Amino acid sequence: MVMGREVVPVMDPGQVVGLKKKGTGSRSWLLMDASGLETVLDVDKYAIMHRVHIHARDLRILDPLLSYPSTILGRERAIVLNLEHIKAIITSEEVLLRDPLDENVTPVVEELRRRLKPMNANREDQREEKDMNVQHDIETTEEDESPFEFRALEVALEAICSYLAARTLELETAVYPALDMLTSKISSRNLDRVRKLKSQMTRLTARVQKVRDELEQLLDDDDDMADLYLSRKLAGASPVSGSGAASWFFASPTIGSKISRASRASIATFRGDENDVEELEMLLEAYFGQIDSTFNKLTTLREYIDNTEDYINIQLDNHRNQLIQLELFLSSGTVCMSIYSLIAAIFGMNIPYSWNNGHGYMFKWVVIISAIISAVLFIFIISYARFKGLVGS
Repeated sequence: MVMGREVVPVMDPGQVVGLKKKGTGSRSWLLMDASGLETVLDVDKYAIMHRVHIHARDLRILDPLLSYPSTILGRERAIVLNLEHIKAIITSEEVLLRDPLDENVTPVVEELRRRLKPMNANREDQREEKDMNVQHDIETTEEDESPFEFRALEVALEAICSYLAARTLELETAVYPALDMLTSKISSRNLDRVRKLKSQMTRLTARVQKVRDELEQLLDDDDDMADLYLSRKLAGASPVSGSGAASWFFASPTIGSKISRASRASIATFRGDENDVEELEMLLEAYFGQIDSTFNKLTTLREYIDNTEDYINIQLDNHRNQLIQLELFLSSGTVCMSIYSLIAAIFGMNIPYSWNNGHGYMFKWVVIISAIISAVLFIFIISYARFKGLVGS
């Protein structure tokens, strides 16, 4: 594996200095060609635009400082790929990966190294795998015959699908115990924990849905999928028969004299139907199914959270109804006890009545009658409240 650092000048020094004064800084890019050779480029966006022949608006979606949704754009000579942290430009012969030292991008780099091995390494692997079964050999041959841009695109799709699936699994592991704890005990701490997890789930669902929508949009449009066949378009722009095809392969600045199987497969595909996108459609459908499964898991998780919220609201309503019942009992008791206050007020008046003297039994009867009236009034109020459904039986 060859590593190096390269600065690719594409303009006059005065122009480059003038552009850098406007605030265009250099970015680190990892360039990996079809033979597996690596080069680290510290260049500005103008050098990248000149190298892969794309517009500034296409390169803008790869800027990590700007918030752009997940996008897969097919251009004349390149595929612009923006999938979360994976920001890459894929051509028919090389792939440019932005910020290769990022911890989330490192697995993508390792997978690209594994898929895009140098020619000598591939030959050694083939010698070691001679004793493998025939089915494995057929799958390996099919993988080698895929165009370079599809192999690089598959690595990116596999990485982003695996990354989002892992994040979903982590969220599920944290959400379900938190919801079970909340249903067993409603507290401010548990509510705050569930609130934070729900916010994470909402953000993750939006990210997964953006990737899913982009793949679905590609699958629904054959023209967009045809734009991703870079090798086919490049072969169509050059002679495809006789010495013309050979001269094009040998003139390639990256591959040189090493004609890759992917390029030969692209020539064979070009000789067929130019509108045939079955190979790419099968590739996209496989990862669309994977990202759709992740999206369904998040949807199920959201439904579980919503059901838990409904259950918590029912419990809170039940507690609220119990408090209302208690308040009703206390209010009814207060009304009934007010009768005693009325009797005490009557007997407490400083008025000379004739029955004040020698009629002590009168006070006892008044107290008994007042208690009976209070009890009857309390029973009437509670019975009326139950009849109206204000108090549970």
